Amino acid sequence: MVHVLSSRVLLRPTDPERSRAFYGDALGLEIYREFGTGAERGTVYFLGGGFLEVSGRADRPPAPGMQLWIQVADVSAAYEELRGKEVPVLREPKLEPWGLIEMWIADPDGVRIAVVEVPADHPLRYRP
Repeated sequence: MVHVLSSRVLLRPTDPERSRAFYGDALGLEIYREFGTGAERGTVYFLGGGFLEVSGRADRPPAPGMQLWIQVADVSAAYEELRGKEVPVLREPKLEPWGLIEMWIADPDGVRIAVVEVPADHPLRYRP
């Protein structure tokens, strides 16, 4: 097995500036590091326990099945904040049968993003 030291999701948007505005301004992700210069520079954002790198440019949006999962403390507050920033909400927060509260949004290239709250009594939070 390869000894993994770090990892990140690589996203090649069709419009890097638009995607940086979405992830940095609208979602408010903090920047871990940037590299290069100009419109083609790369930006790496903190994404909870991982990283999201927005760099390069693609001719087409990412693969249709690509999705991101982001856990937040309060999905209702996130919903109100994102609506105020005119982020397209694909589905309002809803308690799912598996016990998570999920809302779905999309980035400018249509990458679906699950914004998830893990309730206090959910097994993901319970550690005996």
